[in-house]
Amino acid sequence: MKKIDVINLKAEKVSDISLNDSIWAHEVHEDAIKKMVRLQLAATRQGTHKTKNRGEVSGGGRKPWRQKGTARARQGSTRAVQWVGGGIAHGVQPRDYGFKINRKERVLALVSALSDKLANQKVVVFDSLVLPSNKTKDAKEFMKNAKLEGKVLFVTADDAENLFLACRNMANTYHVFADELNVLDIVNADMLVLDQDAVKVIEEGVLHA
Repeated sequence: MKKIDVINLKAEKVSDISLNDSIWAHEVHEDAIKKMVRLQLAATRQGTHKTKNRGEVSGGGRKPWRQKGTARARQGSTRAVQWVGGGIAHGVQPRDYGFKINRKERVLALVSALSDKLANQKVVVFDSLVLPSNKTKDAKEFMKNAKLEGKVLFVTADDAENLFLACRNMANTYHVFADELNVLDIVNADMLVLDQDAVKVIEEGVLHA
């Protein structure tokens, strides 16, 4: 098992923690990650776009001119697709952009994303992420000491209220619970920051998925 340092809020090493190789040192399957990201992005789309076809636009109840003898092309309605104000041919209709992905692929995508972050030394584990105050100034100081830069994703096992309150006004700083951790959040983050309990929750969740 791979070991990683566990530090405190002052960025001092206090211990180390063993990580399950089947989760944190797995072969990275980029296709699985891409598929899972596409699935999550698709789930955010409302799919409520709608155009009207010729049967749904108003007007056009009568034939604009007689069928023969006018030297013009025959027309049955002024709401046909070639007319201004007419319906739209083959226009977009409401739809669900979601698609299915099996459980093994979901797990593979998650462990691949976690393994990739660890391999690139973008994972930091704290003994606790319970901040002494909810002041943004203190959170910035804590992040500076820990050298947390770029987009930072905090993952906690329990409700870290002070962390959430202190970081909610800071750009590129996000927080999720360990049992809600997902591939899209991991991929979007530059740094993955966890507490010790969150590591256990993640590993248990993957092993029992």
